[in-house]
Amino acid sequence: MNTFILALEGTGFAWLMTTLGAAVVFFFTKTMKESVHKAFLGFAAGVMIAAGGWLLLIPSIEQAEENGSIGWIPAAGGFVLGAIFLLLMDVLIPHLHIGETKAEGPHTSLGRTTLMVFAVTLHNIPEGMAMGLAFANAGINGGTAADYAAAFALAIGIGIQNFPEGAAISLPLKKEGTSSFRAFLYGCLSGIVEPIFGILTVFLAGVLVPFMPWLLSFAAGAMMYVVVEELIPEAHLGEHSHAGTLGVLVGFLLMMILDVALG
Repeated sequence: MNTFILALEGTGFAWLMTTLGAAVVFFFTKTMKESVHKAFLGFAAGVMIAAGGWLLLIPSIEQAEENGSIGWIPAAGGFVLGAIFLLLMDVLIPHLHIGETKAEGPHTSLGRTTLMVFAVTLHNIPEGMAMGLAFANAGINGGTAADYAAAFALAIGIGIQNFPEGAAISLPLKKEGTSSFRAFLYGCLSGIVEPIFGILTVFLAGVLVPFMPWLLSFAAGAMMYVVVEELIPEAHLGEHSHAGTLGVLVGFLLMMILDVALG
């Protein structure tokens, strides 16, 4: 099996789901209810937590031990480096989270729309990396159907949570006065980094095979940073609600089932 083609299919599916979610702007004009938005944020967090554990950290430890290394060293080291990488991007790239009025990062003259797209794009980079590494790891381990099925399980889980994410970008942009087509386009473009970073990661993993345990845990750390810095806090902003908490549980459960059933 060609790992690059399969990775393109998996990451392409995730991007397609973002695009379909963004297309909601052509049929609806109102933004999501706050409780629904919180539930989807929690769902995304649950998917990423489960994926980081089952599909990234555990394989990182197992591969390190198979190579004769101490399993927790690359797992912990890569995890910290991944979190630091996202922290630096968070500090150095100006962005504006949806629903907020104050931008983060360095001062810029960029408009609100661009900054909002940047915020979601930052979130999507570690997801693309994680999917790329899942497919690269499957290829390195022999490329069996079961190995690639686990990678597709991750792509399916991320794709499912990308649908409401696409809508969560395009609908607020439409409300702020952006045309439906431009709002859709921005939502679509915010997800294109997933196949781009997915394929780049597959290429790098092929060159850096001995460092695969570090790369896997790096992606896990980057994803976990997004979860604890953005998704979970935003899922519990404002009036107390169980929607975000239930979303986390459902997302985690779904990702676990997909991994076990397909992997």
